[in-house]
Amino acid sequence: MNNIKQTFSIKDLENLCGVKAHTIRIWEKRYNLLSPNRTETNIRTYNLKSLQKLLNVTYLVNSGYKISRISKLNEQEINEYVRSIVSDNSSKNQAINSFKIAMLNYDLELFLGTYEQLEQRRNFKQIFNDVFIPLLKEIGLLWQTDTISPAHEHFVTNLIKQKLLLNIEKNQYSKPTKNNKAFVLFLPENEIHELGLLYINYEILLHGYKAIYLGPSIPLDNLPNMLSFHENTIFVSYFTIRPEKDNITKYVQDFNTILCKEKTSEFWMLGKQTIHIPKNSAPNHRYFDSISALTLEL
Repeated sequence: MNNIKQTFSIKDLENLCGVKAHTIRIWEKRYNLLSPNRTETNIRTYNLKSLQKLLNVTYLVNSGYKISRISKLNEQEINEYVRSIVSDNSSKNQAINSFKIAMLNYDLELFLGTYEQLEQRRNFKQIFNDVFIPLLKEIGLLWQTDTISPAHEHFVTNLIKQKLLLNIEKNQYSKPTKNNKAFVLFLPENEIHELGLLYINYEILLHGYKAIYLGPSIPLDNLPNMLSFHENTIFVSYFTIRPEKDNITKYVQDFNTILCKEKTSEFWMLGKQTIHIPKNSAPNHRYFDSISALTLEL
């Protein structure tokens, strides 16, 4: 594919592997670990093979191996060492590295193969929390630093979304076992970042509750008929970029005006935009700083 990223700067390697550029230069000079190409202005550039090698080397260093020992291994031996020490406790770091390589190379086969290996040792909840959440955080930082393009981010997040939808569907076949409350999940208008809300939907179903998932960009005036869904309805939303900080207080006030005229309902909110809401805005509002904090309440 023409749009596969083939060359990387030393700053890209630092961002992708978590190794300082200064350390990479030392490893090159002292141990001949990598052999970068040079531009006409003598700037280092690295290919995908070098990136993959450095990811594996970093994994071995983080697993307790000395760089002086690793530098004496050839590429095949490095790969064998990595495979030999992967275990239930440590495989998540190597899986994250594999997912990053799959993302950079738009490699569907590598993504699916890595996921299948994880499935042999972990359930989906563990995979999402131990691997996908750290991966998504890293991807966000890589995008902010221009190490990857939006296309890279969309490729891998859509694959994660597919896995989420498959596991949500599995839970939807089970009848709810808890009837004391039910949930309506939605995102505000122009909010399209739904991975977090999808995972909350998965957790709600896993815990045995009823749930209606409405998805992205739902106007508030579309919600009143949801009050007939259950006598104790909890609305859940995830504010990543919307509403904007200047509008978010009015947004939650409008929620109360539209949805709490005759019947009290709770409004559970997450996402970085919630820091702009006065925390005493209403007694039926609850704010969570993480998905794990919310799931503790289920």
